[in-house]
Amino acid sequence: MSAEDGAISSAARRDAIAALLHGSPLSVDELALRFRVSPSTVRRDLALLSGSHPIVRTYGGAVHLTPAHEKSLAERTPIAAGQKQAIGRLAASFVGPGQRVILDGGTTVGALAAQLAGTGELTVLTNSLTAVRALEHDARVELVLLGGSLRRVSSATIGPLAEAALADATADAVFLGADSLVAGRGLLEQDQQQASLKRAMLHAAADRFVLVDSSKLGLDGAGWWARLEPPWHLVTDAGATDEQLEPFRALPGVRIHLAGEASGPR
Repeated sequence: MSAEDGAISSAARRDAIAALLHGSPLSVDELALRFRVSPSTVRRDLALLSGSHPIVRTYGGAVHLTPAHEKSLAERTPIAAGQKQAIGRLAASFVGPGQRVILDGGTTVGALAAQLAGTGELTVLTNSLTAVRALEHDARVELVLLGGSLRRVSSATIGPLAEAALADATADAVFLGADSLVAGRGLLEQDQQQASLKRAMLHAAADRFVLVDSSKLGLDGAGWWARLEPPWHLVTDAGATDEQLEPFRALPGVRIHLAGEASGPR
């Protein structure tokens, strides 16, 4: 559907928006231009769609939660890039000199790895090739790559060999990403071995940090879960709404940190 196609009914427009979001995230302005309607009309459409479709709002737009295929790391990197960079900067402030940390795969934890380069002596255990590329030339970082099978879509290792490498390991902190995060339930992943490795990472670390942009908060769905036991930290972006954050605020032992906001943990 393009601007040249003219006006369509509200219901047809919403169906077309849902189909477009299934392919990729789009901004409110892009949708308004495409359908020749005002941004406020698009926002109303998105509000209605979110009640019947797995669609969530992002900064200035929306994304469908069930794409036709799992996006590769390269496809996911531009999505919410500004939020991920802000989360990475904030998360880096929780890493102290000389600490031993575990870094998960994914684009948001990858943004943290980029922030850690050149900051001082660290030991980093990771299954993420993204983190390895960010830190491999930093001589002050002892870099331990967990073995296992390469999951190409996420550019990270998984499987029994990766879990075995963590069996006798301990770390000051772990920084995890996720497909979604649900209060009282934990981290959702599409792959069983990903969830299993996250559980091993959580077991090995004294402090646990979950790094997700606000579009992933509270999104229940089908997949595999890694349960989170308190205490742990949620690091997300300042675009998270009170409605999204309230279930996490209600959990004892959970501290919330908003990237891009001057205030401290909430």
